[in-house]
Amino acid sequence: MVGSQSSSQASAKKQQSISSFFTKKAATKPPPALTPKTSNVSNGTLPGDKNESLFIGSDEDGDIHSNGRRRSSAPKHVYAEDGAYDSGDFIGSPPRKRIRVTEPHEDSQGTTSDKHLISTTANEIRKPKAPQHTSKYAFSSSPIRDEENFEEDDETKRRKETLHEKFVKKLGRPDSIAEIKRRNWVISEETAQEQSDAEDDEDVEEDAMPKAASKGRKGATTKKGASKLTPMEKQFLDIKRKHLDTLMVMEVGYKFKFWGEDARVAAKELSIVCIPGKFRFDEHPSEAHLDRFASASIPTHRLHVHVKRLVGAGHKVGIIRQLETAALKAAGDNRNAPFVRKLTNLYTKGTYIDDVEGLEAPVGSPSGGAPATGYLVCITESNTKGWGTDEKVHIGLVAVQPATGDVVYDDFEDGFMRSEIETRLLHIAPCEILIVGDLSRATEKLVQHLSGSKTNVFGDKVRLERVEKAKTMAAQAYSHVSNFYAEKMKASSVEEDEKASKILDNVLKLAEGVTICLSAMITHLTDYGLEHVFDLTKYFQSFSARSHMLLNGTSLTSLEIYQNQTDHTEKGSLFWTLDRTKTRFGQRLLRKWVGRPLIRKNELEERIAAVEELNDAQPTVRVDKVKHLLSQIRSDLEKSLIRIYYGKCARPELLTVLQTMQRIATEFVSVERPSDAGFQSTIINNAIAALPTIAEDVVSYLDQINPEAAKADDKYAFFREEVESEEIMEHKMGIASVEQELDAHRPVAAAKVKKMKVEYVTVAGIEYLIEVDNTLLKNVPASWAKISGTKKFSRFHTPEVVRLIRERDQHKEALAAACDAAFARLLADISSKYQSFRDCIQALATLDCLLSLASIASQPGYVKPEYTDETCISVAQGRHPMVEQLLLDAYVPNDTDLASDRTRALLITGPNMGGKSSYVRQVALIAIMGQIGSYVPAESAKLGMLDAVFTRMGAFDNMMAGESTFMVELSETSDILKQATSRSLIILDELGRGTSTHDGVAIAQAVLDHVVREKKSLTLFITHYQNLSALAKGFENGELKNVHMRFQETGDAGQEITFLYEIGEGVAHRSYGLNVARLANVPESVLDVAAVKSKELEHEASEKQLGHLSRFLHSMLSDKESTQLDMLVTGIEQL
Repeated sequence: MVGSQSSSQASAKKQQSISSFFTKKAATKPPPALTPKTSNVSNGTLPGDKNESLFIGSDEDGDIHSNGRRRSSAPKHVYAEDGAYDSGDFIGSPPRKRIRVTEPHEDSQGTTSDKHLISTTANEIRKPKAPQHTSKYAFSSSPIRDEENFEEDDETKRRKETLHEKFVKKLGRPDSIAEIKRRNWVISEETAQEQSDAEDDEDVEEDAMPKAASKGRKGATTKKGASKLTPMEKQFLDIKRKHLDTLMVMEVGYKFKFWGEDARVAAKELSIVCIPGKFRFDEHPSEAHLDRFASASIPTHRLHVHVKRLVGAGHKVGIIRQLETAALKAAGDNRNAPFVRKLTNLYTKGTYIDDVEGLEAPVGSPSGGAPATGYLVCITESNTKGWGTDEKVHIGLVAVQPATGDVVYDDFEDGFMRSEIETRLLHIAPCEILIVGDLSRATEKLVQHLSGSKTNVFGDKVRLERVEKAKTMAAQAYSHVSNFYAEKMKASSVEEDEKASKILDNVLKLAEGVTICLSAMITHLTDYGLEHVFDLTKYFQSFSARSHMLLNGTSLTSLEIYQNQTDHTEKGSLFWTLDRTKTRFGQRLLRKWVGRPLIRKNELEERIAAVEELNDAQPTVRVDKVKHLLSQIRSDLEKSLIRIYYGKCARPELLTVLQTMQRIATEFVSVERPSDAGFQSTIINNAIAALPTIAEDVVSYLDQINPEAAKADDKYAFFREEVESEEIMEHKMGIASVEQELDAHRPVAAAKVKKMKVEYVTVAGIEYLIEVDNTLLKNVPASWAKISGTKKFSRFHTPEVVRLIRERDQHKEALAAACDAAFARLLADISSKYQSFRDCIQALATLDCLLSLASIASQPGYVKPEYTDETCISVAQGRHPMVEQLLLDAYVPNDTDLASDRTRALLITGPNMGGKSSYVRQVALIAIMGQIGSYVPAESAKLGMLDAVFTRMGAFDNMMAGESTFMVELSETSDILKQATSRSLIILDELGRGTSTHDGVAIAQAVLDHVVREKKSLTLFITHYQNLSALAKGFENGELKNVHMRFQETGDAGQEITFLYEIGEGVAHRSYGLNVARLANVPESVLDVAAVKSKELEHEASEKQLGHLSRFLHSMLSDKESTQLDMLVTGIEQL
């Protein structure tokens, strides 16, 4: 107990001595003190001397070794008076005693100053008494000393105060005692306030400190808190904190830099070096030992290459640029402040329209999956009532393609399978989805499924963003959209006013869900400077405007419309087969045509007549002229035009666009009206007549441009002299005047160095250097600044040259700003003609698509289909369009004859791998191709107008939605039964196979009967349930017909079969699954067992059926009723 008590007293005593180091004490009893012999010693002067050191410890009892070293382990750190930090033993200097001084004194504000420390050397102590200023700051553990009055002069006080402030500054380090106390809640509010004041003082002092002083610090002044950040880092953090979800890249001189966590992400994505440092942006204590941010940099000219890669990886990228140049800054008021920088560009996948390389790229699609269409889709969902199996939701949707200006909107109800939203997302194939508010679980899972996987139907990963949905969102959206369009349409004439009010009416008639999405999209795109895309209301389209055939998501996938099902690339798809376009904008239009086949007979006949005329066996000069024109177009005019509209177009690109459009306009300059084009087809005549309409505008813009300067991207000479603005002329004259003065200065400079004449030279990009032979250096005035030199020459700038160069640079940069402003005005002027230019490009795209379809039509074996109003598909010797192109062997053709008033359904049976699925796909694809307006692969074809093609093929589950294979199968079938009409084509492949035989047969039979009897749709039904063939007997007019894929049995007991791939009447009573097993190399031992088992089961089933028939015959004979005779005959046939 006694021991513990003494130890606690000791620790208390020790604690007291440490804490008293930081706490003021009143001078109680005057202690006896030891004073230095003189107040000015070479190594131990008062604070403020150059060699004065601070905070050097020694023994408590003052014992000194004879060799001059301290006995106790003193700290090895030294803080010099200038704030520099050093370490090491001081063997050469005498050991010193640490003495506490407690002399409070008044500073300029009248407040009492804090603690002050001075050091004195131990070996110079002579007198037994100390002056007052040393005795009062003695350690509490020091011996008691006598007090003597001692007056300090002002200079000493000021030196002590300065030294003290520096000491307090050092106490603020993260590993200091003050910081440890603060973390443990020991320091009070007042103390914290004092600390922050000290930091502020330090900030001022740090700025005033000469740079040379920082060399000896060796990293001791660790950055702590925002006050330690450089002005540029503060600039960056101010912007970053407003956009935490964005990867920021900042312009710093001739580089762009990433900082912190952004640098780590960029380094990983771009395979560049990340210099280690702080990754966090919140100044967390865990990174307090680091004094700079991690960074990664890229050169300026490679910026867009790297931005494109980051955006492609799904990141949101912001670019912070310098908004002022060095020369203008030097002449301005803020010459000592950092460069002004602001966030100038934001990019995501859908909003990245600055891809100049992509504009010049060839038409062929990228190898890795299908190209994303560049659509941004905004979805909102309402009325999510109930969580039952038939959960209904109301969905609003707006899709915008910033690169072309197209806007698609829709408002619809969707069932629990979410097939409607799936269909739209598959058609639009967005690269970015904006979700307003919360989605129901089913929709959320669908969106996650479609956007999540790398091998998804979109060909790449989709970026998802979410925004909150307020309860009053509908009213806010209506008000926001109204204001947006009202401001855009301040008309200048009565006609414009009527037009504007009509546009506003159309926009405000949109459904609530669409208005919410439109408002969210306007807000979203405003961040990217792309909100003007919604001004172009002419290009708004409703997805549900049923002027085209509906191909739902399942049909797009099953029929391989845009992608094959093997590796999800474009090769082998219907679009790939039909795509012979020469331009990027033509390719995009054809994609729309393929996904939206026409359902109006007159439109189809017009389109197919145009294709027929272009496919004429006698090629005319006019057709060759159109083909030649399309082959000349290298750039993506549609995207370039929208870039002009956004004001983001570069000078060389503008010249290319205008010259290409001039070539387009002048090619058919003689065509003043459609009838002058000389074609029979009205579509072609109208398209050609639209081309020359822009000639006048394009020529007027080209007349303002200097082509050589535009190609070289020379902003200063971009405009021809006669159209340059006054501002540009003024600055050019200023530059010429300065250059003249520089020329006039040469004789003056020559006279000073006693030469006949001097010539200016340019070395390493530095202009107006005067070269002087090193033998004549004695003649060079001291005011001349030496810039560079060799053994033979020295190069100088005279003061006059320096002044004139600075003046010229200011003129140059003001000229650059004036040139940029003039170019922006030109782009805005061209934007006012956007609609007429866009119509011209659309007309050219139409011609490109028609020529592509004509190229398909010219292939052997393709025929022009005949269109009829009745619902029918009558094809002679039809072939599969894609398989035929990919297959080395000849494709076996087949006939099809379906009509709603005759046979409208085929029940197809046949052996596995016999060609059933290929046959039904072939029929569907021929019908779709016919309604696109293309020739079809057949000998003859008569096609009715189908309103939709529905398919249910293949077996796959949807684990993400918690649905089994059979559940997916029946859900899709359910959707088909709800949506199909008498004008639809339905394809059902092996329905009912995912469950037990009895249930599967029952479901398949019920569905087939309903489709044929109730819906009256054209149907192709594939099955391995031979029992279903009996259903055909129930239709007296032959509406359902049994057909099978033909084959030949050879070998012992028909063990080998040959597939003939032809369609024939009747039923195939066996599926020959064992033959497929043999082809799949299943071991022979397994096959032998399976063959025996198969025979046993067949024999058993036959015996059961024979027994059933005999009982049935016996009961029929005993009752003498003939009504059941048909059933008996059917049973015998099946047997």
